[in-house]
Amino acid sequence: MEGIPSTPRQLLERSLHEGRLRVGEVLLGKDFTLRHVSDEGRRDLAVHCSPRDARLIARYDAAGEYRPLKTAPNLVRGWLLQAGTIEGMELALEFLYPGALGLWLSFLRGDLHPTDLRSTLNRQTGMYRITQLIRDDQALELVGSRCCSAGCLRTVLWDFAEGIPVSSLPEEKRSLSGLPPDRIPLICRELCNLVVAAARPIGKGNLPKKD
Repeated sequence: MEGIPSTPRQLLERSLHEGRLRVGEVLLGKDFTLRHVSDEGRRDLAVHCSPRDARLIARYDAAGEYRPLKTAPNLVRGWLLQAGTIEGMELALEFLYPGALGLWLSFLRGDLHPTDLRSTLNRQTGMYRITQLIRDDQALELVGSRCCSAGCLRTVLWDFAEGIPVSSLPEEKRSLSGLPPDRIPLICRELCNLVVAAARPIGKGNLPKKD
């Protein structure tokens, strides 16, 4: 790709110019506004004027439950954030989808190096070292349920093990080749802490039974 931007902010500026106005569940406006993509056209939205308000918007779902995973498809609706500037929009996006622009920029530069699942588990220590005992079939089932689009909006670019793709996820979930022209991608470069934590009781269950 020619003319790759130097900074995440420049990448965001280019995205607005090219009409890449959707990232996850957020719709960007060329007037530096942000809203839930399902709220396009609504006139009854609660208006926020500080980019830092995005932190609270991203914190809870519609039921008031805490959102530990910011890329889960349960972002609350009913708000309009007027960031005012490209700097404000960049900050708001960082609260809504941490690292999204930086990861995409690394991908475009060719210096994003995903870590496969087995390597991630093999480096675990302490109470999470036991995740290394999870069987292949168990790990694939876990990833298929937690990392699918119903659980997380990120595109998974890591393999199951070196040279072995994650067979429990569909191809479109594992590649950016079909990225729509209006999208800024959400990229996953390695197994997240939430899935590692979920693997712990499974691995523990594989310990040899004591007599």
